[in-house]
Amino acid sequence: MAAAAAAAPLPLTCPPPTSATVRSLTADGHHAAALRALSSMAASPSLRPLDHFALPPAIKSAAALRDARAARAIHALALRRAMLHRPSPVVSNALLTAYARCGDLDAALALFDDTPPPLRDAVSFNSLISALCLFRRWEDAVAALRAMLADGHPLTSFTLVSVLLACSNLSGGRRLGREAHAFALKNGLLHGQERFAFNALLSMYARLGLVDDAQRLFGGGGAAAPGRSDVVTWNSMISLLVQNGRFDEAVETLYDMVALGVLPDGVTFASALPACSRLEMLAVGREMHAYVIKDGELVTNSFVASALVDMYATHEQVGKARQVFDMVPDSGRQLGMWNAMICGYAQVGMDEEALRLFARMEAEAGFVPCETTMASVLPACARSDAFAGKEVVHGYVVKRGMADNRFVQNALMDMYARLGKMDVARGIFAMIDLPDVVSWNTLITGCVVQGHVGDAFRLVREMQHHHQQGDGVDTSAGVVPNVITLMTLLPGCAILAAPARGKEIHGYAVRHALDTDVAVGSALVDMYAKCGCLPLSRAVFDRLPRRNTITWNVLIMAYGMHGLGDEAMALFDQMTASDEARPNEVSFIAALAACSHSGMVERGLDLFHAMERDYGVEPTPDIHACVVDILGRAGRLEEAYAIIRSMEPGEQQVSAWSTMLGACRLHRDVHLGEIAAERLFELEPEEASHYVLLCNIYSAAGMWDKSAEVRNKMRQRGVAKEPGCSWIELDGELHRFMAGESSHPESAAVHEHMDALWERMQRQGYTPDTSCVLHDIDDGDKAAILRYHSEKLAIAFGLLRAPAGATIRVAKNLRVCNDCHEAAKFISKMVGREIVLRDVRRFHHFSDGNCSCGDYW
Repeated sequence: MAAAAAAAPLPLTCPPPTSATVRSLTADGHHAAALRALSSMAASPSLRPLDHFALPPAIKSAAALRDARAARAIHALALRRAMLHRPSPVVSNALLTAYARCGDLDAALALFDDTPPPLRDAVSFNSLISALCLFRRWEDAVAALRAMLADGHPLTSFTLVSVLLACSNLSGGRRLGREAHAFALKNGLLHGQERFAFNALLSMYARLGLVDDAQRLFGGGGAAAPGRSDVVTWNSMISLLVQNGRFDEAVETLYDMVALGVLPDGVTFASALPACSRLEMLAVGREMHAYVIKDGELVTNSFVASALVDMYATHEQVGKARQVFDMVPDSGRQLGMWNAMICGYAQVGMDEEALRLFARMEAEAGFVPCETTMASVLPACARSDAFAGKEVVHGYVVKRGMADNRFVQNALMDMYARLGKMDVARGIFAMIDLPDVVSWNTLITGCVVQGHVGDAFRLVREMQHHHQQGDGVDTSAGVVPNVITLMTLLPGCAILAAPARGKEIHGYAVRHALDTDVAVGSALVDMYAKCGCLPLSRAVFDRLPRRNTITWNVLIMAYGMHGLGDEAMALFDQMTASDEARPNEVSFIAALAACSHSGMVERGLDLFHAMERDYGVEPTPDIHACVVDILGRAGRLEEAYAIIRSMEPGEQQVSAWSTMLGACRLHRDVHLGEIAAERLFELEPEEASHYVLLCNIYSAAGMWDKSAEVRNKMRQRGVAKEPGCSWIELDGELHRFMAGESSHPESAAVHEHMDALWERMQRQGYTPDTSCVLHDIDDGDKAAILRYHSEKLAIAFGLLRAPAGATIRVAKNLRVCNDCHEAAKFISKMVGREIVLRDVRRFHHFSDGNCSCGDYW
């Protein structure tokens, strides 16, 4: 007989083993010793005769050790001693279970078939049904149940647990599950003590998506319902609510549990804390943390600590997350906890910290990274400037044997997409046997990140009609886009200012009941706003059943970009007065930007001085840059300069100095402009916009030699100005125009129409603003350059091809120049059309010769 070497041999001085010895060793978990004791009894029948009481516990030990050879040896022994079915089928039933747990379903089925029907009892069928469920043979498990009923054997709660698991995984499981529920009620299988069956029933309804049925079952009997005093039942209910996205109800259930005097355990908090992460309920998460700290066992529970780390990291409180991590002793940190902390750092962009912790996890703690680890490490590698050999980590993944893991493949695709190597990302995608929605979303996201928005939309169409063949199953129906797919595509529509495509996605979201999701809703609000459709943006915002801080921030920012400062500040005040969301750093950036675009100087300064005092938000470099912008646009350049000097010197001043330089261009302040430019040349020597702005300042002042020096400096440093590009969407197709270019198929007609508009504008009093041209050439040549700026060409094309009376919507990758701004005002009045022009900073709505910005931009 085979025996595993897991326990010390029996002392030589001990008495011969008996059936009681075998039972005792098995009960204490000394399974190898139990098998040796049985072997000793079988080898020396004269000393201690073998009886049928010794075999079942020995079989249980064989199953615990997953020792199929030992199970077969006991089977042979039972046959030789005629103990397999006599005096009861207890030995054959135990063997059936052991074979299944050892991975030999065929042996288990053969044993059942060889058992004469009269000798089969309820336990025989229970063992068979359990074995079939273990191997996911759900239909066969239900067939075995029917055979059990046909033979007249009574169902027990043990049977019910297995049957409910089978129902959870069958296509017709809802009907069968409800039938099983009715049968259990009729036969008293759900009385107060049968909490295992009750919990299995809850799990079945949850797996079948019948969460409301699970809730009715859970609350149906009030405090006297089965399991209402059992922490496992409460944990099951909280877990299934979280898994089905019912986060509010999960938190409410936890409060009800505590109110009824049921003490939460580690599983409770590990299940409930993710709900706080999804609902952005940091305060509730802290309450849970406080409860955990009061319990000596919970505070060092690795699963609870991992959930706390994840909760704090989700709320961008990585410092708090690290405190929790450090509170757990080194010996108590499991791999999941390391993963949670590494993921937390990666999620907030602290990539170097994530990589350092990853190195420490391997070198000091001795943990071997798993697929989950690498799914967080790979994005950190891709983003980190300090990590040079990014592709080397791909080789590391291959050496670790993870290259075929779906999560790792998705992370590798994401890494290569961020590096701009979309061909490599597509190659990895092609290696995935059956790409799921996450794989498709990863590739789609890569296209959007790299600006290949058209390719992203083509991939979405392809994923829905993708013909897949795997494991003999034809899945030609394709993959259904989910919330993440929509959230990925909508920013692409916003980038292109393509509302037609955005409306298609909105329609899909409505048809599939995804439009009420707070993340999709926020993305829709942002998309419509950035496409210039502010009324639609507000309509989506107002219809959302629940809004988070991101949703509010997006609309406040949108009002500011459209020059509606009063509306933006009214919305900010509404947000701060509500209990729905608390303002964060981005909220103040949005509000201050709105004040800047609308000339609300004093309101912006008041908000800046109150943010830390009244809202607990500390000013950041970006917020300081917003204040510089407010003062700079208003011509209060010395005050703006003082704000910058109050900041800590270094890279964090880049945004503020850049804003200051733009203000100097606007107000033609050469002295401060030179100071700002010199600082920027030191901090960002390869950023072309800094040189261009200084050239603009010199050109406007007629300092052509200085302007030429700056252009020479650009050439010497290899800095190239980003070419201006404008685009317009018509009939679902994007049309791009570059300044003076002729590559568009209808370029000749567009230039001809622009010439006609130019002549009409001049007859009506338009004069080109030649200060926008940086070169020292005569005014006629400057005017010729201005005539074919990209935004003018896009507007001309829109007037040629858009339906009569339709709004012309154009987007540009740079700031619109003064001359094009003035020209758009003239054109809007001449043709009687509204023109919406979005540049890199804001929106301009031109109508009847006026702009929404009031020429304050």
